[in-house]
Amino acid sequence: MSRVFFREERCKGCGHCIAVCPKKIISFSEKLNLKGYHPATVTEEKMSECIGCASCGKMCPDLVITVEK
Repeated sequence: MSRVFFREERCKGCGHCIAVCPKKIISFSEKLNLKGYHPATVTEEKMSECIGCASCGKMCPDLVITVEK
């Protein structure tokens, strides 16, 4: 099983990761980070659907995403 991690405090909510996720498991969090953005996140329920393609991490301009296979 693959896992995707977000450094939510650095995410500026651009949505690039959401757009490229082939499984459509990434969404914006309802909470705000310290910068005032809704960071991208994956819920624990959807984490099992991650295929580890790392498209989200490749598209992130701020390098806030890590994918572990």
